[in-house]
Amino acid sequence: MFSYSSQLKMKILRCSLLLRSPSSHLTERNRRRGRVVERNHARNGFEVLFNCRVKRGLAIRTGIRTQQQQFSTHSTPARLAGKVAIITGAASGVGKATAAEFIHHGAQVVLADIQHELGKYVAAELGPGATFVPCDVTQEPQVAAVVDLAVAKHGRLDIMYNNAGICGPMTFAVTDVDLTEFDRVMAVNVRSVVAGIKHAARVMVPRRAGSILCTASITGLVGGLAPLTYSLSKAAVAAAVRLSAAELSNHGIRVNCISPVGLPTPFGIKAIREIFPDMEEQRAVEMIELSSAELAGTKCEVEDVAKAATFLASDEAKYISGHNLVVDGGFTTSKRLKLSP
Repeated sequence: MFSYSSQLKMKILRCSLLLRSPSSHLTERNRRRGRVVERNHARNGFEVLFNCRVKRGLAIRTGIRTQQQQFSTHSTPARLAGKVAIITGAASGVGKATAAEFIHHGAQVVLADIQHELGKYVAAELGPGATFVPCDVTQEPQVAAVVDLAVAKHGRLDIMYNNAGICGPMTFAVTDVDLTEFDRVMAVNVRSVVAGIKHAARVMVPRRAGSILCTASITGLVGGLAPLTYSLSKAAVAAAVRLSAAELSNHGIRVNCISPVGLPTPFGIKAIREIFPDMEEQRAVEMIELSSAELAGTKCEVEDVAKAATFLASDEAKYISGHNLVVDGGFTTSKRLKLSP
């Protein structure tokens, strides 16, 4: 409902009092004129207020349309424009998908992997934004050399993603743990991560900026999903992230990790076929997808992990550090009772 201004109300009230006063000396003609004036004031006030409301509504609607046009016509900005990244284990699986996503968002990426021929092929496939460097992550000098190459080629290092890993023997019984294999898994999955954090920090601390990422796993959060050796290695990665984040935050460097659910990558397929040697590859893929299916209507893919890494590496996550981003569709949120009648 519209309301009159205070000034207009006073004018109408004075006019009304004059018309109704017993002692008024106005003639009948003047009374009629007063009533006309009163009606004109009221009508004019209503029209002014109505026009103001209409104009205001048009302005609001125009503003909304303008914002909608801006949101709909502007392309998504490159999250990693101008940044330099290193990804270990980048020749396949999560590493390859993340390299593609980083490059898509404007980064220059150095791919480090022990698989020489495959690494060179992937770098050529990804285009000029990718450079391949052979690297055995269990050898600290090679990890240091990759970091130095990235700085020499691009002038700095913004993102270090320690992604390389192996599953080790698929023996679940603690009594069957082979400590020689245990040492090998720890060298690849944990020692190399510490080396990556160490040498990335070496070049990031002077610039007081940088983002370090590591691949952990939900097997480090919940027991029984994988052999002890692998699960323990991934729990150690998450611990290394939190502990190093505590120190490196003083230098403006963020450290985070990602814990994905099981994925049908070459890594995951190899692990399943070690348990079931006669299983065909497609059946192994189906088994992995079915065993990790938790969120109805969708499934986890390597691109989901790559996008999580892109977010954590970008300035959008500028105040996130020491975090373990679990990408599992809620798999680790509950354990259901096995009830039967």
